[in-house]
Amino acid sequence: MSQGGQTISVNDLDVAQLADVRKQLEEELNHLTNSFAQLKQAQAKFKACIDNVGEVKPQNADKTILVPLTNSLYVPGKLSDPDRVIVDVGTGYYVEKMRPQALKHYSDKVEYIQKNLETLEDTITKKRDNMGYLTNILQQKIQAQTQSKS
Repeated sequence: MSQGGQTISVNDLDVAQLADVRKQLEEELNHLTNSFAQLKQAQAKFKACIDNVGEVKPQNADKTILVPLTNSLYVPGKLSDPDRVIVDVGTGYYVEKMRPQALKHYSDKVEYIQKNLETLEDTITKKRDNMGYLTNILQQKIQAQTQSKS
């Protein structure tokens, strides 16, 4: 625990200070866990994009297909060029790419998110370990206080 540039042992903190540190750790853990869930959702979205690009095949040219406008709204359309797809590159921008380029784009995104997920998972594990250690120290201090009052 760092305070003003110097390190302080959790054993030197009183019960109220330990409770504050524990609360801060809980908030950090909640934030990190929410971020992890959001990254997992983004990764699933990009994996679905890979599947969707894989469904665009030359044999489906000029066939009527359902084009998604939103997650729940589809309109009929014709696949005029199965070698080119429109790729959402973020913040409302779309780019036309060849199918292999689109697959690579989405695969790179999935891989990038996976690396971030692994880093975040390590951080969450360390924070949980810190939380367990801090909780043990807090319980010991509370137990020592109640025994000294008896």
